[in-house]
Amino acid sequence: MIKQIKLSSQARDKLIRIKSRTGIGQWNILCRWALVVSMKEASPPTVVDIPADSNVEMSWQVFGGELNELYWALVKARCFKDGLGTDEETVAQQFRLHLHRGIGYLATPSAIGNIGDLINLALEEKA
Repeated sequence: MIKQIKLSSQARDKLIRIKSRTGIGQWNILCRWALVVSMKEASPPTVVDIPADSNVEMSWQVFGGELNELYWALVKARCFKDGLGTDEETVAQQFRLHLHRGIGYLATPSAIGNIGDLINLALEEKA
């Protein structure tokens, strides 16, 4: 399991915008939303190098809270569904890719203008 999560500077900047639009002030809560929004997509995220060059860092426990094992299991299940390995390294890589892709989705100006939009996004069904 991942011990520390460090975001890219680009992701940090996007989270700052999302925080101001939603009023959600905790990085870990926004990151949880980002993870599940990305995992909701049918396609796996593109494998790219993501720098860990920001000052936003949190432990896995802080990210997942009391449900941290559930988040890990969800990412692992998604790896299996996507035909990827379920070893620690692959799951950690896919977590990071999903997290950053989800932050990008949430930062899209037309996607989230307020907390109500975030809730609607969560309730929206995929065809």
